Amino acid sequence: MSNTMGIASAFVLSSLFLSPFAVAEESEAFVAHNAARAAAYEEYQSEMTAKAQDAAQSPQASTIQAQPRAGKDS
Repeated sequence: MSNTMGIASAFVLSSLFLSPFAVAEESEAFVAHNAARAAAYEEYQSEMTAKAQDAAQSPQASTIQAQPRAGKDS
């Protein structure tokens, strides 16, 4: 009987600890914050993709900039 009471109390305590998370997922503020975070992540991804494409399209510009530095060092 003691073991059953321990399991029941653990279940009740765990449901009390997890209930704020369940309520938070349904709140409008949580949904709005989650949507803003997703939009910021999408914007970041598009910026990184654009930077990668720019770097891939102009590899000569980076080698031209590197050559004068090598001349100054020697």
